[in-house]
Amino acid sequence: MRKYISMALTVIITITLSILGFVLGGFTLSDTQKDILIVLLIICGSSALYCFVVGEISRNNSQMDKLWSLLPIAYTWVVAIMGGMDIRLIIYASIVTLWGIRLTFNFARKGAYRLKFWEGEEDYRWELLRQTKFFKSKIAWAGFDLFFICIYQNALVLAMTLPILACVGSVAPINVFDIIATTTALLFLVLEFVADEEQWKFQETKKKLLKEGKSLSELDTPFNLGFNTTGLWKYMRHPNYLGEQAIWVCLYVFVIAAEATQYGVFNWTLFGPMFIILLFLGSSTFGESISSKKYPKYQDYQAKVFKYIPIRGYKE
Repeated sequence: MRKYISMALTVIITITLSILGFVLGGFTLSDTQKDILIVLLIICGSSALYCFVVGEISRNNSQMDKLWSLLPIAYTWVVAIMGGMDIRLIIYASIVTLWGIRLTFNFARKGAYRLKFWEGEEDYRWELLRQTKFFKSKIAWAGFDLFFICIYQNALVLAMTLPILACVGSVAPINVFDIIATTTALLFLVLEFVADEEQWKFQETKKKLLKEGKSLSELDTPFNLGFNTTGLWKYMRHPNYLGEQAIWVCLYVFVIAAEATQYGVFNWTLFGPMFIILLFLGSSTFGESISSKKYPKYQDYQAKVFKYIPIRGYKE
């Protein structure tokens, strides 16, 4: 019951803040911002069309997954260049570029990218969804692919980068909020990098041991659990997801620094970072439901370790 209450509160808070961003922050754009937004929408629409067509033909629905870390780099540099290469825009785009390089590298070493661009490792969750009763219908799956994987996720990736658009045309000098945004975003980027490395080393070691002919239960602790409980993962179930969400919230602080908000913090671009939180709420819940079925001790791990708050470590 506590889990569902927490999820409900998260949904209510994020949607409320998104609405307040529009209502209190208004939706006004300068001519320059409108011109930039048109270019961004063209890129976004083209990407959605590409992901759907290539995904359906190749039966590999991870086309958007491959672009998830690349599109924000393109979007932010388009804004920075068309926005006059203001120092604040350059800093924002540079942070997003570092974020994108990290995520692209982490995805690439899992086999996601191939010379035949439509091939590569597909996210295992798409295959699991296709096996469910509802999505065995090709029409149902094609609809899900079009509206959620291709259109919604492309729109979301664009939305999470839009705070940089709100900074275009700002005459506010670099200030303490820029420093806060930069510092905290880089700290969460480091958190993600460490979490990625810990997870990669754990999973690769586990795979190596299993290839030697041992069963999961025969492996030494902690590999016999099947899931990672070392390093950051001992204290948080999803340190990588924490960093992923927090980076985009931190980058929104640039909007405050640019004095593009009304009533203190509200600007219409707030809905992008807020909806990223909703995306990871669903993604983490789905992922944990899979882990609970695969690994007997995972529910015990859930009961003892918070998703994002490192209050206590895991002990069997």
